Amino acid sequence: MKIKINRLRLRTVSVVSALSMLTQLAWAVEPFAVRDIRIEGLQRVEPGTVFASLPLRVGDTYSDDKGTAAIRALFGLGLFKDVRIDVADGVLVVIVEERPTVAAVEFTGAKEFDKDILKKAMTDVGLAEGRPFDKALADRAEQELLRQYINRSLYGAQVVTTVTPAERNRVNLTFTIVEGETSKIREMHIVGNKVFSESTLLGLFDLDTGGWLSWYTKSNHYARTKLNADLETLRSYYLNRGYLEFKIDSTPVAISANKQDISVTINVTEGDRFVVAGVKLEGNYLSRENEFKSLVKITPGQAYNADEVAQTIKKFTDYFGNFGFAFARVEARPEIDRSNNSVTLVLQADPSRRAYVRRVNIAGNNTTRDEVIRREFRQMESSWYDGAKIKASRDRVDRLGYFKEVNIETQEVPGSNDQVDLLLTVVEKPTGSISLGASFSSADKLGLQFGIKQDNAFGSGNFVGLEVNTSKYNKVLSVNTTDPYFTADGISRTLSTYYRASTPYADLGGNYALRTAGAGMSFGVPFSERDMVFFGASVEETRIVPGTNIPVAYLAYGSQFGYSSSAVPMTVGWGRDDRDSATTPTNGSMQRLSTEVGVIGDARYFRASYQNQWFFPVTRKITLGTNVEMGFGSGLNGRPFPVFKNFYSGGLGSVRGFEQGTLGPRDVSGAVVGGPSKINLNAEVSSPFPGAGNDKSLRGYAFIDAGNVFGENERIRLSDLRSSYGVGISWISPMGPLRLSFARPIKEFAGDKIQALQFNIGTSF
Repeated sequence: MKIKINRLRLRTVSVVSALSMLTQLAWAVEPFAVRDIRIEGLQRVEPGTVFASLPLRVGDTYSDDKGTAAIRALFGLGLFKDVRIDVADGVLVVIVEERPTVAAVEFTGAKEFDKDILKKAMTDVGLAEGRPFDKALADRAEQELLRQYINRSLYGAQVVTTVTPAERNRVNLTFTIVEGETSKIREMHIVGNKVFSESTLLGLFDLDTGGWLSWYTKSNHYARTKLNADLETLRSYYLNRGYLEFKIDSTPVAISANKQDISVTINVTEGDRFVVAGVKLEGNYLSRENEFKSLVKITPGQAYNADEVAQTIKKFTDYFGNFGFAFARVEARPEIDRSNNSVTLVLQADPSRRAYVRRVNIAGNNTTRDEVIRREFRQMESSWYDGAKIKASRDRVDRLGYFKEVNIETQEVPGSNDQVDLLLTVVEKPTGSISLGASFSSADKLGLQFGIKQDNAFGSGNFVGLEVNTSKYNKVLSVNTTDPYFTADGISRTLSTYYRASTPYADLGGNYALRTAGAGMSFGVPFSERDMVFFGASVEETRIVPGTNIPVAYLAYGSQFGYSSSAVPMTVGWGRDDRDSATTPTNGSMQRLSTEVGVIGDARYFRASYQNQWFFPVTRKITLGTNVEMGFGSGLNGRPFPVFKNFYSGGLGSVRGFEQGTLGPRDVSGAVVGGPSKINLNAEVSSPFPGAGNDKSLRGYAFIDAGNVFGENERIRLSDLRSSYGVGISWISPMGPLRLSFARPIKEFAGDKIQALQFNIGTSF
């Protein structure tokens, strides 16, 4: 058929799907100049969106190819379910039918997940209120929901989608969910193992067939990610014991017909055990071969150990980084001698080229300000790349305690062969805490202690703390704040105010009191990356308020030196902390030394305390912790040591099993008055709680404590130490860290106050 220009013609290209649009253009139109373009069928989409997507403009020459391109472009917007182009007397008429939009997304039957989490999952696949509806998106949404439930071991979950039309070309989506029961691991086997027993190998896994604490640990809830992590643990176990060719052949997972029971089988090939015959260095070591050899952690004559190889490679690359070689590559090439079951490791090094850091970028700090992180950096921008400084920077940021994860990546700069960018990525964690302590005694009954602190107030890096003790006989109110960068050099400043009112020996039925009010300022000066020296001063006044049954020691001091004593204590201290964790340490140590001297005012004295904690990993699961704490005080200028500065011992934090602060000398009235010297010794062995698998949040521990307080002229004798033993539970609960102990005395004296059960709990927000 031939079309004449002077005749009115109307040819319609109709498309009902993208595929038919490309294959069923049945009518051809001779090219013509476009006189006008009209859009019909729009409801919510702006005309400008359509015009911007069209490859045609008024005055252009229309052709079938351009018409096809226009339809393809409009379908590509995802806003229309049908597009047609009509041609009439040089006018291009674009007729569209919009997709319905999502009016609401609802979920019924969902118990395992919060609905906000499910809505976010739907948004991630492109299905959300106000967006165009597409059946393909609904299908993807169903699959995403099922995936979320499978990750929770709910393999029997079912999802049904209901689409309900609404006014103004909208639809309501309802996902009806039948969650079913959680699928649990009923059987777990390792096949092919000969050297190590199945029970030994399965004991390495976080997954298991369940125990009496599975309701808490969920260790019998199957998840592929957990299994993959356990397989890596298994592989490392063999590779670290010389089985260089160990392989995991397959891991078939079978699920029962009712999708409730799961069976996991792990097929392995152990291979032979290889011993390291030697280590050779090849490549360019910057003429520092002896320095690199000193970093080798691989021991010839011992079984091949993959961890030692990885540690050596890391130390090599880090050491190259100290000289600016950010792109250094070190490879371990094993040369296997099967006749002797030995392996020679060849460490091949290529330092590549030196580089300097162009820029340091920070990501993930939604609350913490950039400057709080940057001031911890030792690697400067526009300086030569220094691996040691970069590691120190990462460690310093991590030790701030504001982040769950801290990672540094080295990124090459496009177009430059001697520049890198550093990307520091952090994952923030709650830095505020509320603590609650409780104890019970015949005198004080139930005592409650409350504290609130924020280590990173408003993201500034400043510490703000409030402590309140509401006990009937011991009341405390204190407020303190610390600016860790009071100066640009990292000198910190701490301001504190406090008020304490106590009746230490209320069990005697007295109504006397000690009241102390004061304020102070201290500074911390960093002397190294791990060492901090503190010094400061405060002004305080202590009043002894007489009353019935006041201890004789208090009356004697008040009668001789006055019932009101002012003092200006000067403090100097030192601290070092290199533990691997502040909450559940398994390695490292923490030391603190503090001294306090009162040289101005009514009270003249010297007071010092020292604490040293050590943690040793006995096995992968068991940790031994030791603690030594000592205190000493003495009066100055011929005056005795003030009784209100005495040390106390007993209870949590010192000798468990004895009531808090009840150990030490007594006066003639029978009251425990503390003393100027004390010693506490503690040893504790902790491991995952029985039945909790490898869960680190719930641990059990056994302990032995010893300690006492000694009078001013009393000789310190080990035979006078009180001691106890016991067991306890440490739980990082949803409310925060909880420690509960049950203790029995080993050595006690007449009049000692026993308190078998003690606990402390805190919560994060």
